[in-house]
Amino acid sequence: MTQKDIITILAIIGALVVLGFVLRVTFALIGPLLILALGYVVYTMMKNKGGTN
Repeated sequence: MTQKDIITILAIIGALVVLGFVLRVTFALIGPLLILALGYVVYTMMKNKGGTN
């Protein structure tokens, strides 16, 4: 194996580690984000129901 092959393998492993971290953070935050989105939808529905556009 040449040095280029080793660098390529290390880059792929690093990318998988970063992707795993990003996915973990995303799934950890998906619950609060859904609650915030639901609250925003309810707020806009109540605001539009009042007649002020």
